[in-house]
Amino acid sequence: MTPRTIVNLLAVALLAPGFAEAQLRTMTPGDLVSLDRVSDPQVSPDGRQVAFTLSAVDLEADRRRTDIWVVGVAGGEPRRLTSHPAGDFNPRWSPNGAQLYFLSTRSGSSQVWRLDMAGGEATQVTDLPLDAANLTLSPDGSHLAVSVEVFVDCATLACTAERLDGSEADAATGRVYDGLFVRHWDTWEDGRRSHIVVMSVGGGTPVDVMAGVDGDSPSVPFGGAEEFAFAPDGRAVVLTARVVGAGEPWSTNFDLWLAPTDGSHLPRKLTDDNAAWDTAPVFSPDGETLAYLAMDRSGFEADRFRIMLRHWPDGPTRMLASDWDRSPGGLLWTADGRTLYATAQNVGHVSLFAIDVASGAVTTVLDDLGYVGSPAIAGERLVFGLDNLTLPVELFTVRHDGSDLRQITRVNEERLAVLTLGDHEQFSFAGAAGDTVYAQIVKPADFDAGRTYPVAFLIHGGPQGSFGNHFHYRWNPQSYAAAGYAVVMVDFHGSVGYGQDFTDAITGDWGGKPLEDLQKGLAAALNRYDWMDGDNVCALGASYGGYMVNWIAGNWPDRFRCLVNHDGVFDMRSMYYSTEELWFPEWEHGGPYYANPEGHERHNPVQHVANWSTPMLVIHGQEDHRVPLEQGLGTFNALQRRGIPSRFLYFPDESHWVLKPHNSMQWHDTVLGWLDTWLPDADASTP
Repeated sequence: MTPRTIVNLLAVALLAPGFAEAQLRTMTPGDLVSLDRVSDPQVSPDGRQVAFTLSAVDLEADRRRTDIWVVGVAGGEPRRLTSHPAGDFNPRWSPNGAQLYFLSTRSGSSQVWRLDMAGGEATQVTDLPLDAANLTLSPDGSHLAVSVEVFVDCATLACTAERLDGSEADAATGRVYDGLFVRHWDTWEDGRRSHIVVMSVGGGTPVDVMAGVDGDSPSVPFGGAEEFAFAPDGRAVVLTARVVGAGEPWSTNFDLWLAPTDGSHLPRKLTDDNAAWDTAPVFSPDGETLAYLAMDRSGFEADRFRIMLRHWPDGPTRMLASDWDRSPGGLLWTADGRTLYATAQNVGHVSLFAIDVASGAVTTVLDDLGYVGSPAIAGERLVFGLDNLTLPVELFTVRHDGSDLRQITRVNEERLAVLTLGDHEQFSFAGAAGDTVYAQIVKPADFDAGRTYPVAFLIHGGPQGSFGNHFHYRWNPQSYAAAGYAVVMVDFHGSVGYGQDFTDAITGDWGGKPLEDLQKGLAAALNRYDWMDGDNVCALGASYGGYMVNWIAGNWPDRFRCLVNHDGVFDMRSMYYSTEELWFPEWEHGGPYYANPEGHERHNPVQHVANWSTPMLVIHGQEDHRVPLEQGLGTFNALQRRGIPSRFLYFPDESHWVLKPHNSMQWHDTVLGWLDTWLPDADASTP
């Protein structure tokens, strides 16, 4: 155990309730891991309470435990509803508010449970032979829907369970594949699909409403309950699925389908006229309009979502707010059906917008606060989650016009009260092509204007992503600010929230305009903030950010004292032939590698290894199938063969992310240790 890890574990103990009187100090990685996390707020039908999921770290079990809590919309002390050692999550209210349904693993598998809000113990509702996920209730509360992973050719859920049991008992472990995907993100495929299953809340036979459909709903791996909805009469489910056969790895053609809850016939496609992405169905309160999100360009996962309105069931469809240059992440109807609320990335924040259904006029309700998420209607108020660079997610309420902002949970208040966090601000500069580019900086936690500080230069992934005003649990700039570093984060061309043209600008130009923005952004920050030490800078990034670190190593080789590359692309050719979601490199680099090798090689880091000289830390997870392990190994091989100081951190049990608490602390330990090695101690830096 390293000295830094011992400090991290001690910090976790100090952050326990009862230590609020501890002396103010800077944040450690252990503090970051120990913070409670609020998610999935659900407002009761009477608009007076909010149920939510709270996860807390369990270091002994090396995981996070989840429970259901409830708090009044008017505020007050939150009340814990579940405390079982197993996981309780995904709360959903009955239409009359008398019961709360949720998912729990307390029976040994993930099943639906029900809690009477008047008191008493939770009771089990389902006893499926397979794990259930993404719980949703029908409008009248008589039926529930969950997603279950099934073999498509199985007629019953029991058939899938029996086949899985047989596979585990088989001495032979080989799998035969006749098509892609072989593996996807963090999982080796075994032929199962995520299907929507409907059953009565009182019991009965579960119905796979997608029986025989060779597709997933919700989509894998990131889709959730927002991708399906009961029809107003409860007799059907509108769901999102991509059913394209062998072309799935190079297709983004997700469609909406209408599936009867009794399974009487196969789902019917509702969006056959759009070859791009359709998703997120939500019905108006009167049941007469289906709103959903749709992209325009097939094969592009970062296209702008447009809001579509369909007169239900088979009436005309129209686009709402077609000129609004933002991409909404979800839709919420007001009770009168006249307005839709939507969140969207917006100039380094996630803002809340109101869209008039009749005219399409867009009004900004909340802006410049950080990241707004999961909005819900609570009578005359809205409830939502909010986080920013100095605040983990907490629940807030506001009037419908954005006035009278109130915080109603403070689950991490005691923990944060003992910590000194770095102040942050956003600035802009002229980037590539003279375009305005935005960046965030975070000051060292114990900032002293009379000193200079080494710089951690963070590069976001995606590449259609953003390093905005957001509290991240791995790439959190406060981790570096606490260790005495100034932090600079540039939202280069390709980033989201600045208009679709800005996002599109990275296509075919991975190493061009983004690198120019990073170069100009760092120069602008150093010129603007004279307390930053421009001679002592380390660049760090993951995924596309890791790619950019490799690109920088060969194309900006004399700028940085050190580099950190997590799960970054090293060789475009081997990446194309070993990754899984082929639509991504094909869109970004102009088609399959064999059809357009020049497009893939134009910005290939492997072509510039001869220029590498900067010390680099390489990190990779065994289960990362998006950017396979060999990309990290190739990077490390090149560094070692060239005799460049380098280190390789390998996680056999992590994927594209580092999720286990102890691994997360080791990650931070190693990264900060690398910076400590190559950048002079902040305490020694003076003007």
